[in-house]
Amino acid sequence: MSESWIRRMVSLVEESDIEELEFSGFFRKIRISKHKSPGGGSVVYSSSPASASHTPQTPPKESPETSKPAPQKAPAEDPAIVTSPMVGTFYRAPSPEDKSFVEVGDTVEIGQTLCIIEAMKIMNEIQAERAGTVKEIFAENASPVEYGTPLFRIE
Repeated sequence: MSESWIRRMVSLVEESDIEELEFSGFFRKIRISKHKSPGGGSVVYSSSPASASHTPQTPPKESPETSKPAPQKAPAEDPAIVTSPMVGTFYRAPSPEDKSFVEVGDTVEIGQTLCIIEAMKIMNEIQAERAGTVKEIFAENASPVEYGTPLFRIE
């Protein structure tokens, strides 16, 4: 889900009678909701695991009745989250017969290979930029990933 795709969906909601639109795919969940306020309208979208908001170019005047969602820390801002540095296919092991590079609970060192992302028939090893324990693996093996897709949580 690229930024331009999200902008098109926000525009669709702004320009229509749609009150809410939700889409799930590529390990993300996007919800776009239209909130009307006395001074004008705004469209808020949230993306799981990240969240963000978009407001029209002329923002409505704030009123006590207008509520805004609390900002959440995006995975890219969380140093414990390893994100995909490119678009490609995520692989947990060097080949289907081999065991995974890492499993949940494994301790990893800086520079240790976590996974491979295949892009344009080139296998790119993704290495740990910090030492720690693998707490979560977000991506499914052999699944497509986009730039910034959360892959691992290492704490």
